[in-house]
Amino acid sequence: MIEMLRKTLQLSSNAAIPVVGLGTWTLQPPALQPVIERAIELGCRHIDCAAIYENEKYVGEYLQSIFKNNERFNVARNDLFIVSKLWNTKHSREDVFTAFEQTLKDLQTDYLDLYLIHWPFSFHEDERGYSKLDANGVAIIKPVPISETWAAMEELLAQGKVRSIGVSNFTATHLAELLKAAKVKPAVNQVELHPFLPQHDLLTFCEKNEIRVVAYSPLGSGKQPSSMEHPAVVKIAKEMKMTPAQVLLSWAITRGTPIIPKTSQPERLEENFDIKPLDGESMTAINAITTRFRVVNPVEFWKVDCFDGEL
Repeated sequence: MIEMLRKTLQLSSNAAIPVVGLGTWTLQPPALQPVIERAIELGCRHIDCAAIYENEKYVGEYLQSIFKNNERFNVARNDLFIVSKLWNTKHSREDVFTAFEQTLKDLQTDYLDLYLIHWPFSFHEDERGYSKLDANGVAIIKPVPISETWAAMEELLAQGKVRSIGVSNFTATHLAELLKAAKVKPAVNQVELHPFLPQHDLLTFCEKNEIRVVAYSPLGSGKQPSSMEHPAVVKIAKEMKMTPAQVLLSWAITRGTPIIPKTSQPERLEENFDIKPLDGESMTAINAITTRFRVVNPVEFWKVDCFDGEL
């Protein structure tokens, strides 16, 4: 097992989240199965899923196959930390329960380690099950208060069907609103984080409120501008005999943020997982980067800005 894959961090729920996970966004068969198998084989125990990824059924099938193959994998369900997310069209109380049960069925498990509200807003649903858009391509908001959605999440927690609950893509403003109504504070806020979108203020707010921040798209998802090509990152990579990708992932874990890098190439996993904390000088150099760029921007696909233009 690669050493960093053994490391975990505590959540406010008293659960321990593995620092390095596997992202499954955009992964579909036939690429999905070898990636999951190789990740588990290397020692990864944190699998990040979501209903909207439309691959949870496959993830469930592949995991069941892995559990049965003791000779190769020797891993059981309780060795894994499995995450899923509630989609935007399922925020009403009863829809939360229906969506959750479907995810359990698809993943072929009777509990989740972490369940997240995927985005901080509720949309009407179109005939395909996606977010409904008006004639101008703007997502149509469904007036469901986040307090209603969170109360249903808390019920799932109380029933023992999920070990921890949290959110994704929430700003400090969203979190402050949620905390006013919450009986149980979110254990996690999963957000886009990389040197071009470090979100220092959000990280500080979450640390103050004991909310663990998990970094998605830690490599920038291949979009331009690329943080992997920034001179500061390239310089550190050469000095430390690492790849730029390893430097970015190491920067993230040094900040105390678990990561869920994604790749469709199983051979890349060993590189992604073989990371280590950076020294103070390297962290200072990367933190001094001033380029700002958001990879996952809802304005582009829903024409709705939940981030209030923050970068």
